[in-house]
Amino acid sequence: MSSILFSHSYFLRYDPKQWDAGQPYPPLGTLYAAALLREHGCKVALFDTMFAQTPEEVLPSLEDLQPDIFVIYDDGFNYLTKMCLTNMREAAFRMSKLASERGCKVIVSSSDSTDHFEKYLEEGADFVIIGEAEQTLLELVNALKRNEDFSGIAGLAFKQNNNLVRTPARSVMKDLDRLPLPAWDLIDITPYRQSWLSHTGYFSLNMSTTRGCPFKCNWCAKPIYGNRYNARSPQHVVKELKLLKEKFNFDHIWFCDDIFGLKPGWVYEFADLVEQEQLSFKFKIQARADLLLQHNYIAALARAGCDNVWMGAESGSQHILDAMDKGTTIEQIYTATRLLKEHHIKPSFFIQFGYLGETKEDIKKTIRMINELMPHSIGISVSYPLPGTVFYEKVKADLKEKTNWTDSNEMIMMFKNTYKPAFYKQLYYYVHKNYQKNIALHHFKRIFSHPRSITKAAIKKAASAVYFVPAALISKLKLDIIGND
Repeated sequence: MSSILFSHSYFLRYDPKQWDAGQPYPPLGTLYAAALLREHGCKVALFDTMFAQTPEEVLPSLEDLQPDIFVIYDDGFNYLTKMCLTNMREAAFRMSKLASERGCKVIVSSSDSTDHFEKYLEEGADFVIIGEAEQTLLELVNALKRNEDFSGIAGLAFKQNNNLVRTPARSVMKDLDRLPLPAWDLIDITPYRQSWLSHTGYFSLNMSTTRGCPFKCNWCAKPIYGNRYNARSPQHVVKELKLLKEKFNFDHIWFCDDIFGLKPGWVYEFADLVEQEQLSFKFKIQARADLLLQHNYIAALARAGCDNVWMGAESGSQHILDAMDKGTTIEQIYTATRLLKEHHIKPSFFIQFGYLGETKEDIKKTIRMINELMPHSIGISVSYPLPGTVFYEKVKADLKEKTNWTDSNEMIMMFKNTYKPAFYKQLYYYVHKNYQKNIALHHFKRIFSHPRSITKAAIKKAASAVYFVPAALISKLKLDIIGND
């Protein structure tokens, strides 16, 4: 029996913005891989780095368990790991070396190692798994256990006679119901629950219902699942929901799919099953504006418990959306937002500034869209070049030493664009403050127009206008000064 210690390279403390937010999710992808290996007879354990302070904290697990194999298996369902932050890369390198020094075979699977497998092989990894990893990992572990040739296993990178070897790509799985449910028993859920409750007042867990995305936004990297889209059955998803409700009594679920409920009829069947099982919970999803245009579909989401949809709005300029190959329209964003609000689902926007060719007029259109639609929340980023994308190919000549952010709030522009990097950083602050100002003024007006519906939360939001009105003004002045330099 092979003994395997699993870990991942996301250290919450290394990402100050996310540490302050206090909304961590367990490494779902890691738990899937551990469950599959255990199902096939391996002895598995987990060192969870989420709340660790340094990579060296893995040492007691390595020395006490003395595993044959150490696997760094990042959670490919979490967008934060897809950003390939250098803080996490260095942590992965350090853990690889520590495990290798103690006689472990080291295997790494992540978006970053898929894109830069040669670096990981130089820093202590014996193997890097390219793309979707569970089946490759299982075959590799079996080959190592039997001392068999592994060179014919699809989806691998390794060194042989000081030469880099990369085997042919592996096809992605189609029948996701064949996978065992994640090994939730390996996780100490207590610090996750405590962090969520202290920061938000409720407890959220993550689940995946699909893998991949069939759309072709030219800035979006898909190193693990590619452009294929496969879904679990609604029955399989509800089975896991019932297990998690029993085991952890969650309040909320983040369905961390790139695109939720794309398969025809899936959402309607899911809503029926949730009602039949009398499951009561709220959840958030990620979706596209062009998939949120039908009343019946939105009603089914609401019936199942959806209370927040994060929409890849990206820009209020059709010119920019078309340049991105987004495949959506500004009109669709407006229609989808209206429909979601009609069904009491909160619309939230992902916004991206700094795409090639973006002008101040495009930026104004985006700010105007946010002001007019008043989403529940906004997530702002600047265009981030990731290997394997059309966008990356357009700007890679500008990428020098800096090709990745250190943490998720660095917000630095790594290629030459219309304006200076400092402009986009200040734009980030201004748009957030302007958004909060408008939210505050909205609540202020409602206090007088709907006095009977006043809540403490509404009063608190309205009172924040005292800060955000002048803060937005000052931030705009700074932006204008930088933009005119």
